[in-house]
Amino acid sequence: MQRVFRQGMRNVFRALGFWEKTLIVLVLLIAGGAFFYWMSAIYVANTREIPEYGGRYREGIAGQPRYINPILSQTSDADADLVRLVFSGLYTYDNEGKLKPKIAESSEISEDGKMYTIRLREGVLFHDGTEVTADDIAFTVQAIQNPANKSPLRQNWQTVSVRVTDKYTIVFELRKPYFGFLENLTVGILPKHLWSEISPDRFLLADYNLAPIGCGPYRYVGVTKDSSGDILEYELRAFEKFFDGVPYISQLVLYFYSNEESLIDAYLRKEVSGMQGVSFEGTSRLSERKRTVIREIKTPRSFAVFFNQTSSIALAFSEVREALNWGTNRQMIVADILGGRGTEVVGPFLPFMDEYAADLAWPTYDQEHANRLLEEKGWIRNSEGIREKNGVILNIDLVAPDWPELVKTAELLKVQWQSLGVALLVTIMSPGDLQRNVVQTREYQALLYGEQPMLDQDPYSFWHSSQKRELGLNLALFENAHVDEALSKARETSEREQRHSLYYDFQKIYLSEMPALFLFSPAYLSVTDGSIHGMGIEKMNASSERFGDINQWYIKTKRTWK
Repeated sequence: MQRVFRQGMRNVFRALGFWEKTLIVLVLLIAGGAFFYWMSAIYVANTREIPEYGGRYREGIAGQPRYINPILSQTSDADADLVRLVFSGLYTYDNEGKLKPKIAESSEISEDGKMYTIRLREGVLFHDGTEVTADDIAFTVQAIQNPANKSPLRQNWQTVSVRVTDKYTIVFELRKPYFGFLENLTVGILPKHLWSEISPDRFLLADYNLAPIGCGPYRYVGVTKDSSGDILEYELRAFEKFFDGVPYISQLVLYFYSNEESLIDAYLRKEVSGMQGVSFEGTSRLSERKRTVIREIKTPRSFAVFFNQTSSIALAFSEVREALNWGTNRQMIVADILGGRGTEVVGPFLPFMDEYAADLAWPTYDQEHANRLLEEKGWIRNSEGIREKNGVILNIDLVAPDWPELVKTAELLKVQWQSLGVALLVTIMSPGDLQRNVVQTREYQALLYGEQPMLDQDPYSFWHSSQKRELGLNLALFENAHVDEALSKARETSEREQRHSLYYDFQKIYLSEMPALFLFSPAYLSVTDGSIHGMGIEKMNASSERFGDINQWYIKTKRTWK
């Protein structure tokens, strides 16, 4: 019967003409395509895409690594990036820049705020399979404290003693309470069983500084150098026993370039899939590569004009400082200089910081109000349009480093302040000369410069009167007894609400005196080719913290049933 049916169908098909046969084939193809589309739609509707293990990410970095060592890496972004990938600390930061435990399982702080007892997670392994214990923590701290090792972190640990109470418990004792102490515990842990064999005079020369062994998400595999010994690339592999979740991306290769221009060239040639911390000028070329994704990450870095009232008679008048704050168009500066990739800043706390007092009457751009402030206080325009008062001419000398963004900012300030009747003389200097001959000597009337506190800020270093001179960071030479008292109390209390109250009082006094003119906080720019997913960092203290969630990044995906 089946044979007869098939034979009949063949006879029918032979009897059809060319166009009839073509029509039948087309109908069958359309029906098959529709069925395939329908099944695909059902599959997609009932499944979801999830990360898959595998893939290779290539990132370009401007600079040369030298010390991939957590107690030596603070002066080099290239070093700090690799340290972040290879090492882990007791604490780390989440995607919002908030401190959270990493290797630490629990912590206790004494009532007087001077003793911290930390309990470690058990089963955390170094890349050679050795378990991390409290002895490794103590060894790392002692290595920082040893002056022979020349750690940039030594100053933070000089008044701290460390004591191991059992295999997984360590106690830190401070001479004075300090709310920000836990920030120090983000430093990566050195394996004692390897580094204790190295004498202090060989510490800076040890092979482990370039072939590191840590307990971070990635382990060192190899390095490629050119004929002159410069490092071209570092290869890292996902650590299969990483205690905080094995990274999805199985291989990282970091390529190193002499400067940003070379780095961008490499990205446009598709040698690398991503690069970080690109300048705003550099972004203008990125459109040459399709699918480029630019992520903006907030950092506590900000730029301001710091007023030295002891060097300028005009700036000693409070109405002048207030008028400059009201008469400066920060929105225009952010738009023109940063391409909109930044945040307007009006005071020592950034708007996205928890301590920012949003309800205070911070200055916003109002040129009429600024001019009125000056006129009401007797500042009259002369024949040249520059204001004068009792023989004091409203001219200000501004010094700035020769960074492109700040040079342009100074030029904009000159134009904006001219409309207020202020004559601004701008001097541009190299960063080195500026630091040695101007900043350290405090030889300036107004200084366009940057600050980089932490997101959980301790403004003591920037605004306490003890930091006015020499190497201090109080660039406005600000002095106020009430502020000194508030900042001193704030850094010694572990109660966040009390600290916020003290910082609120500080901001009220700052606003009444306006010893500086804050301008903007530039966004940190993370550039990738669109192949990387899962990057979730929104705020960070330092550029290396962009790797804080790297074990959640992924390239490959698969689908699973809902």
